Amino acid sequence: MSKSAVKISLDLLFNPLCGQDQDLLNMVTALDTAVKRMDTFNQERRLPEPQHGREEAGTGLAGLQEAAAKVEKHEEKEKAGPVLDKLHQAPEELRPMWEDFEANNRQLLEEMLLFYGSRLDYFQPSFESLI
Repeated sequence: MSKSAVKISLDLLFNPLCGQDQDLLNMVTALDTAVKRMDTFNQERRLPEPQHGREEAGTGLAGLQEAAAKVEKHEEKEKAGPVLDKLHQAPEELRPMWEDFEANNRQLLEEMLLFYGSRLDYFQPSFESLI
C-alpha cells in the first residue's frame, strides 16, 4: 500500500499542473516527503505476516480434525482386537498434534496482538500529513 502511495505522490509531483502553480507544487512536495517517510518507516518496522501463521493454524486444525474423525470411526466399530489397539493409540497420536496446534494458535494470537497494536504507528504519519 505504501508503494502505491509513493507512486501516486511521484505522479502528482511530475504533473504539469504542479509546474504552473507554486502553492500546489509545495503541497505535493510535502505530500511526497511524508509518503516517503511513511514508506521508510513501514519497511523498518515490518512485522511478521499474520497470514502465514493463520495458514499454519488452519493446516494444524485440519490434521487434528482428520485424526479425530479416525478416532470416531474406530469408536463406531466393534471394540475388539486391532480396533481396540488403534482406539487406545489414538489419544497418544492426537496429543502431539494438539500441542502443535495450541502452540501455533498461541503464536498467532501474539502476532495478531502485535500487529493490531502497531496500527497507530502506521497511520499516525498519514494523519499528520493530512492535517
